[in-house]
Amino acid sequence: MRLQNAALGAAGLAAFLALGEAVPRLGLVKEDYFPPTSRIASAFADELSDGAFWTALGDTLTGWAVGLAIAVSAGIVIGVIVSVVPYLREATASTIEFLRPIPSVALIPLAVLLYGSELRSVLLLVVYASFWQVLIQTLYGVQDVDPVADETARSYGLGTWARIRHVLWPTALPFVMTGVRLAAAVALILAITGELVIGAPGLGARIAVAQNSQAVPEMYALIVVTGLLGLLINVGARTVERRALAWHQSVRGEVAV
Repeated sequence: MRLQNAALGAAGLAAFLALGEAVPRLGLVKEDYFPPTSRIASAFADELSDGAFWTALGDTLTGWAVGLAIAVSAGIVIGVIVSVVPYLREATASTIEFLRPIPSVALIPLAVLLYGSELRSVLLLVVYASFWQVLIQTLYGVQDVDPVADETARSYGLGTWARIRHVLWPTALPFVMTGVRLAAAVALILAITGELVIGAPGLGARIAVAQNSQAVPEMYALIVVTGLLGLLINVGARTVERRALAWHQSVRGEVAV
């Protein structure tokens, strides 16, 4: 089944690349706006041989990784505290529902005012967007704890931290891992967006430079790089999720299938 899915995926990708080559060659769109796949591939190869490209890639990955780490740590800690402290969940519910829908891109003017075009501007956007993914999933996970299991742990004399470790955390972990996987993708999107709009060092800024200089094949090559980067991050996040939840019924059922 996996080989069949991989073969179908490869066939679909090959068809897409062939379509990208044929459409501009046939004159359906202007090559100045959408170059053929071969020209994009050539520009892609040129980027890989350019040291500045690898520096930009490192800047993007740094902003992504640092921002994601901060967001995940804060989301898990605050989510658990808000859930286990009596009445704190109700007291913070309205604040969370007010802040969560605010688009991270709306904070770009604030980020520029505070930090200019530095890495910290990108971190502000990445952390804000990713934090809510983890926090909300953590809250849902803690709410899913079986009250009978919690009361049983209390009756056996387990303290607060012991109940968090042995009852709350195993129940919440599948939700938390979902939040981390979603946050990883969102963090990359905001890192690229911040660099593109603010001009902070990274792939986004390099895309903006290519666009402004009319280097269209290079621009598309860099866009392909961001897509490949997102694919690798998603695959990596799913791999970590499967390993962390190897004991869980959902993962064991997926492996069995």
